[in-house]
Parts: sequence; C-alpha cells; structure tokens
Amino acid sequence: MNRFVAAERALRSAAPHQLVDAVREALCNDYAAKSVQLLLADYGLATLQPVHPAAGAPQSVPAHTGPAGRAFGSQEPFVEKLTDGEVRLHLPVTARGDRLGVLAVTMPSAEQAQECLDELNDVAQVLAHEVIVADRDTDLYLRARRTDRLTLAAEMQWQLLPGRACARPEYALGAQLEPAYSIHGDNFDWSASADRLMLYVTNGMGEGIEAALLTNLGINALRNARRAGLSIADQAALADQAVYAQYRGDAYLSVLLLDLELSTGRLQVVDAGSPQMLRLRGRGVGALDIEAQLPLGMFEETDYVAHELSIEPGDRLLFASDGVYDVIAPGGERYGERALARAIVSTSLLPAAEVPRAVLRELSGHRGTPVADDDALVVCLDWFGPRQPS
Repeated sequence: MNRFVAAERALRSAAPHQLVDAVREALCNDYAAKSVQLLLADYGLATLQPVHPAAGAPQSVPAHTGPAGRAFGSQEPFVEKLTDGEVRLHLPVTARGDRLGVLAVTMPSAEQAQECLDELNDVAQVLAHEVIVADRDTDLYLRARRTDRLTLAAEMQWQLLPGRACARPEYALGAQLEPAYSIHGDNFDWSASADRLMLYVTNGMGEGIEAALLTNLGINALRNARRAGLSIADQAALADQAVYAQYRGDAYLSVLLLDLELSTGRLQVVDAGSPQMLRLRGRGVGALDIEAQLPLGMFEETDYVAHELSIEPGDRLLFASDGVYDVIAPGGERYGERALARAIVSTSLLPAAEVPRAVLRELSGHRGTPVADDDALVVCLDWFGPRQPS
C-alpha cells in the first residue's frame, strides 16, 4: 500500500482522541520520522500549544516567530536544521483556509525530509480535517488550544463560530475576536454554497452570559431562516421577530448581513444597525453607502430591504465592531474610521486570515493596554473574482 494512503487511512480510522498517536505511528514507521508533535493555535492566536506535550518540552511556542511560527504565518513548510544532520519539518495544519496549527516532524536527514516533504505536507492537511471532525467527540484539542480558562460567555461564543478563516478560489475570509478568553456578544458566521457566500457580522449588546444568550438566539434564528432558503432580507425579518418575542425590545442585536453571488460579484447587504464596513480598492479606503436599518428585535415585525452593490476582483472588505472604532486612547482620542482606514492600508499585503489579528494588534497600541475592555471584532473578506472555467 502507498505510504501516504496508509497514513491517511490510519488517521481516518483512529479514535478521535488518538489522532496524534496515529499520525506519529504512521510517520515513524513509514517515513522514518524520529518524532512527531502537533501544535494548535490558541484562541488569541498568540501561541502554538502542544497536544500531549512531551516531558521537558516547552509548553507553547510563539505563533508568529520561530520555526513553527514561520510555517503558521506563511502557510508554507519550514525546514529547521538540528544537530547531527537531523532536520525538523514544520508543516501547516490547515483545513480549507482555517489555520489550526503546525505539525512538527523530525527527520534523520535533510535528504530524507526533502524526498517526502510534499507527502508529509498532505498528511498535515488530512490531519487538519480529522481534528475538526474529532472536535465533535472529544475535548482534547479544544483544551489544548487554551492558555487560560475561557469565561462561560466566551465558551458559548467560540462554540457558535464556523471557524476563524476559510478560502476558495473566489474569496478568502478571516476573523478574530478579542478579548479571546472573555468575549461577550460580538460574533460572525458564514456559509457557502456552489454559487453564494452568506456572511453575518454581529455587534453584540450587553455583557457576560446575557450578551452571549442574545447573540446565540439571533445567530441561530438567522441560520434557521437561511437553511430554509430565504433571502437575507427575510432572514433579518424572521430573526427580528425571534429576538423581539424573547426580549420585547429591551435587548436587540446589530447585525450586518451579506449575500455574495460568486459568479458575478453582485453583493446584497442588509445593514441592521450594523458594525462598520470599509472597502479597500487599490490604495483607497472608504465606507460603502448602505442604508442603515433598525437592529434586530428593537421593534415588532420590522421589514428589511437588501441594498445591492457590486465589488470588483481585488477588493477587500473589512468589518469592525464598535469595540474597534470606539476605543479611546489614554489621551482621550477615539480610534475612529480614519485610524481604521490607516490600519487597513498598512495590512494590505497580508492574507485575509492574518488581517484581523494585525488590525487588533494596532488597536491595542492605540488603547495602551494589551487586553480590551470591550468586545472587539474584525472580519476581512478578500474578493478574487469568479472562478475561471477550466
């Protein structure tokens, strides 16, 4: 049997909590690897955390520096030279654009490593898919991602998310929440089909459990309407009714709903008291002119209308909650749209998956403290254009 096929079969047949053991056994037996370690990105995207850390080994490594960090950031294998001619391959563990971590494989020599590099890189991608599936049945990988305990509200919010990034030939998406371990109500959601991408960006209301419960209700109401095949205007109307029925106008949810037609770039938007949306085209940044409508659940039976516009290949859309543009510096200066526009330009060369963290890092410099007082959400959407016929 082909050794890659054998490794893939071993991963697919392994118990959810034994994926690392399965990949280690396959790579050591069939590829002559000397050691294998899986590192997963923590919730704050600051460190890579080992699953089953070895005795005496570091409990974490930086996610954006060092050999493992270079592979994670570049999404390309990185070869680290060790003593006695050995090398360690750092391989991105990524599923459809969602960056989960890095697989570190120590090989006896550079020659052996180079000979099987492509196959080992493919094994790392298979492992990524299996980790996502395994998360349904075990807490092992979710626990490994934590450098601290999540608040209950944060636990609810992270479980609600679809991932932190995704990519297809037509587009790439990236998103990040802060403070990662104590987020309240900000949220994002997306779903793609053969011909459409639907995206929700939510600016939560309130704090703690109450904020998380409100967002959970709103997002699941939107999903329920979306899965019934309704337009985004009707999705907003039904979610509005669900939130109002529960809270009677005492709590409401600000959501931006987008429906992107992948064959044309035609975009429909419902701005329900939404987060900020800016477009980068070339080197110019500007807000898109969209009619503001009422947040979900503010009044009974609100009607919503989708605004239509077109985006061009190469456009970048960035969405930010009020925890970004309303942040006040120690000197009293509001972050605002101008500073956000500068941050968008300064990160223009980064891939969409890296942009949210980079913008939030610039925001922490403006804030003067590393930890946010309020929820801060950044979502980045890159539009490459319709898929070209093969």
